[in-house]
Amino acid sequence: MGSFNRVESTRLPEAAIYNEVVLAGDGWMHDLEPGQVLRIVDLEGNQAADTLFFDADNPEDHYSAVATITNQQNIYLTTGSVLLAESGKELVKIVADTCGRHDTVGGSCSAQSNTVRYAHEKLHMHNCRDTFMLQLAQRGEPYNKRDLAPNVNFFMNVPVTPEGGLKFDDGVSSPGAYVEMQSVGRTIVLISNCPQLNNPCNAYNPTPIRVLIWND
Repeated sequence: MGSFNRVESTRLPEAAIYNEVVLAGDGWMHDLEPGQVLRIVDLEGNQAADTLFFDADNPEDHYSAVATITNQQNIYLTTGSVLLAESGKELVKIVADTCGRHDTVGGSCSAQSNTVRYAHEKLHMHNCRDTFMLQLAQRGEPYNKRDLAPNVNFFMNVPVTPEGGLKFDDGVSSPGAYVEMQSVGRTIVLISNCPQLNNPCNAYNPTPIRVLIWND
């Protein structure tokens, strides 16, 4: 269940049609056309890129952790993983991955989870759920909090204990590690580059990511 499948990409950054740095705590939302390839780069290592996917032609059909995990019989994502929507439709397929393992069960941080996991005085702190909602609001379409499904945490290390609990451990990523995925259909990608200051996964130091897109 915890196996790694590291595969490097042959795509060159200078050939990308889109190349942008997303600062820690910032959000990013973009539409991928069928066949386009998105690469997310962990620039400094052990950063968490909380990510959601939506069918652009049917936006209420969002990424499903349950369908994806059931289909691949593995709670971690790596090269070869196919991310499914609630309907069972394929959204994206991971085609390269130099980190090797990504979390599907840890969820995103929120004001409420910050108080439960850390302390009540953390309530005011910036969190991924708020970033997701801000990006959806700026999109100008009828999204609301019900559209926030359990997300993928790229580069995040959340092992499962023998008792079935979750641990938020030191990251398994490294500076420059990346994950690359190809869109099956028209897919909306929503990223919150996690601002979390209370979690050892990022050594308590949120850092930027880079996003690149190729037409392939």
